[in-house]
Amino acid sequence: MTRYALGRSSLGRWLLLGLFAWSALAGLAGCASKPGGAGGTQADILTESDEPEGRKRARIRMELAVGYFEQGQTKIALDELKQVIQLDPSFPDAYNLRGLIYMRLNDFNQAEESFKRAVALNPRDANAHHNFGWLLCQRARYSESFTELDLAMANPLYGERAKTLMAKGLCQARAGLRAEAEQSLARSYELDAGNPVTGFNLANLLFQRGEFTRAQFYIRRLNNSELANAESLWLGIKVERRMNDRVAMQQLAEQLRKRFPQSKEAAAYGRGAFDE
Repeated sequence: MTRYALGRSSLGRWLLLGLFAWSALAGLAGCASKPGGAGGTQADILTESDEPEGRKRARIRMELAVGYFEQGQTKIALDELKQVIQLDPSFPDAYNLRGLIYMRLNDFNQAEESFKRAVALNPRDANAHHNFGWLLCQRARYSESFTELDLAMANPLYGERAKTLMAKGLCQARAGLRAEAEQSLARSYELDAGNPVTGFNLANLLFQRGEFTRAQFYIRRLNNSELANAESLWLGIKVERRMNDRVAMQQLAEQLRKRFPQSKEAAAYGRGAFDE
């Protein structure tokens, strides 16, 4: 069952994959780090004719590593990455993907070392800053996390702002910064209204703050889509109850009982545990 609540235990596989930023894929287009520019390094696009032979061989193995990672074959992907780094120790995307692999393996120390290496090799890699920021959030190092996520969004060419704003909002909520979390999630929603993680958590924050009309807007939109799950239906029931809309409440309850009869949310509804 897909989950997308604020709590760490509720962040399921969809959310975790959705929060990662894939510079490993973007890097296969030929982005390397070269000296120069105000920051000391700058991204330069390499054409096929001037790409170093070592980087070319490393990139081919990198493609294999990405494929194995996406298929869930984590240890094989890690073995391929070892060969990538042996061929080209300066390939920043290899370290970013290695960080994602170690996060999947719950080895946060190795993941942190990998992400640090990735951003050191290419300080302008917004994807690596995003992934490093999310790792730091998992380690409850919130201030550092916000810095890395902001560095990702500072890149004017970065195309995953909605994802990074969502990550920052989730992290701010964990840190107890509810007003800031609401602002970040609202900005993320403006950029990607179809993301169920953003919609649910924004509705949940508004519900907890007593903003029932606004919470109703976001949770209804989610529950009217194919992405609704037990968690969103249960929140919708509680919102409609606060809005005194008995018809909408009963409709959602019927969906919850039929589609997710064994869920803890269905059990909570059966007990009438609306305020737990």
